[in-house]
Amino acid sequence: MGITKLADLIRGDAPGSITYKEIGDYTGKIIALDTSIIVNQFRSAVPNLTLSLLGVFYRTLTFLEHDIKPVFVFDGDPPEQKRAVLEKRAQSAGWSSSQRSHTVSSKTREVLRLLQLLGVPCVQAPGDAEAFCAQLVRSGAVDAVASEDMDTLAFGGTVLLRQLNAKRVSEVTEYSLPKLLEILQLTQKEFVDLCILLGCDYCDKIAGLGPSRALKLIQQHRTIEDVMLNINRKTHPVPVGWQYQAARRLFLDSPGSEPPPLQWSEPNEKELVNFLCQEKHLREEKVTKDGDGGVRQNLSPQEEGERGEKKGRRQTDESGRILSCDTEKTVCRSRRIHRQKATED
Repeated sequence: MGITKLADLIRGDAPGSITYKEIGDYTGKIIALDTSIIVNQFRSAVPNLTLSLLGVFYRTLTFLEHDIKPVFVFDGDPPEQKRAVLEKRAQSAGWSSSQRSHTVSSKTREVLRLLQLLGVPCVQAPGDAEAFCAQLVRSGAVDAVASEDMDTLAFGGTVLLRQLNAKRVSEVTEYSLPKLLEILQLTQKEFVDLCILLGCDYCDKIAGLGPSRALKLIQQHRTIEDVMLNINRKTHPVPVGWQYQAARRLFLDSPGSEPPPLQWSEPNEKELVNFLCQEKHLREEKVTKDGDGGVRQNLSPQEEGERGEKKGRRQTDESGRILSCDTEKTVCRSRRIHRQKATED
């Protein structure tokens, strides 16, 4: 869920903290991603896990083609306050309580294997992946966090990107936390209290408080404790046993660790085709073509000439074995991506 209506509040009250860009503007940048959010996006659109893997495959290749260096962060042990939310998400996905643990671990293993074959770094968070993504950008280990959940900002992530996806014509929305705090004239702790009043994953909220009202109350009274002293408890009842203090601690003091060394390597095209086509039974043309058509749509003039020279004959690998046309396409695409990264280095 993230933070309820926070994006609407920012658009209305702090538009100066938002910048609209294109995916190409992030060439050369290191971007942290919460893996579970990406996988759940594809699972919502396509319940089949194998097709969800294909979606992750396409999106990662698009990042690499734009010379974006993705870092995929996996959830550690979720905080106790978030377990109820995770259970609801599991039920929405059609998993029973008894099935959930096995299903998630199986899904995670397959996504991890795919990403490792693509040669991108995968990091295990000590707790909530979103919180660790925020730590990575705050420490300078990455340049931004790409997520659809706004709680990246509540965790202290200084740069948040939304809609950074495989659609080349889509507009990326970039949020700057320092600019946001400056415009709203809030400290990070006060901003966290605002997010709790709006509604977050970690506790209930005061009923009847909309975004504008919640912002005015925090700007005037600065803390949730003082807000509770200055509202009508009949029209805005406070939840019984409200765990807002625990939620505040999670946002401000999430478990962290030293940023790990990040390394990217050349995609293992042979094992990728084997994993997706032989083990997961995807058609090879799905694996060797991106979401917009042919894999060679963006070849350089030199590569286009090479393709013309090779047309009508088969390509072989180093041992002389004839490659299928589709496997050859995968090899060409992976080598092109690696050449782009090698040129920068």
